[in-house]
Amino acid sequence: MSDLELSVDAKDTGSARLAPIKWLWHSILPIALVVLLLGFAAVDRRVLSPANLLNIAQQTSYLALFAMAQSVVILTRGFDLALGPAVSMVSVGTALAMASATAAGHDTTTVLLAGLGAGFGLGVACGLFNGVVIAMLGVNPFVATLGSYNIAIGVATTLSAGRPVQGVPDLFSQIFYGGSIFGVPAAIIITVAVGIVLHLMLARTVFGRSLYIIGTNPRAAAVAGLPVKRIVALTYVLCSSLAALGAIMMTARTGSGEPNLGGSLSLQAIAGAVVGGTSLAGGRGGVGTAVLGAMFVTILSNGMNLTRIDGYVQMIVLGAIVIIGVLLDRLRQERSQ
Repeated sequence: MSDLELSVDAKDTGSARLAPIKWLWHSILPIALVVLLLGFAAVDRRVLSPANLLNIAQQTSYLALFAMAQSVVILTRGFDLALGPAVSMVSVGTALAMASATAAGHDTTTVLLAGLGAGFGLGVACGLFNGVVIAMLGVNPFVATLGSYNIAIGVATTLSAGRPVQGVPDLFSQIFYGGSIFGVPAAIIITVAVGIVLHLMLARTVFGRSLYIIGTNPRAAAVAGLPVKRIVALTYVLCSSLAALGAIMMTARTGSGEPNLGGSLSLQAIAGAVVGGTSLAGGRGGVGTAVLGAMFVTILSNGMNLTRIDGYVQMIVLGAIVIIGVLLDRLRQERSQ
């Protein structure tokens, strides 16, 4: 037998031995989801009640949207710490625009369009700012988005004077929160639709595939002729646009513009993306991983709330989950080499 044949046989044997490990690796999160649900249910039966499961599905739809937004920039080796404050800023801007349009005597359609225009406008502006600073000026994503984090908080607090902004029309809440199709809440329908479109974009378009190429090897992408800076800048615009949509949906749920609506969403979104399997090293991840990760974080948070675990302890657990997710990502990279 030749050396080449021996090499091929050894490779095949190695792949066969790794097959069960790879299967377990890809199955660990779904298994963890089931174990987590059953574990909390053993402590409190309400966890598996139909009402709570629907609540988990709705909460997951919001977080999944933000996790997908983070995944887009993480694919290119970036992340957006300003996502949470941007949500607060969009919420306040959306409510203020609708309140002003209502006070000016405009019809309901104009009021809704004013709110949507203001919300998405602020989202795009935030993403464009981050994209230009990071991609065009070469500022580290951590530093750039930490700066915009504080800017967004300042804008949201200044515009609202630190108080909830009233004046959100009932129709707005009915469309983006109270509405449903065949009993499926609007939030879930919107998130599923966005997830399908985003998946097709990542899998079937040149722009989507470019994100994976840039995340895997930015220099090779530039040598291949890809406009790396422009694409990276657009990923931050896309991220903030998705965050703006989530902020609009959450504003409809609360019925007012909330300057503190973003809260810890930045960390939760990153946790969802990373736990799901999106690699911080770039080039690996997608819609499915973000949704699974968001589901894990939501079930964990929901279970801790029902079992009355202190909020500060929950923050500790969430931080630990992020670290564990990064360690798992590192192990995945080592096994793939």
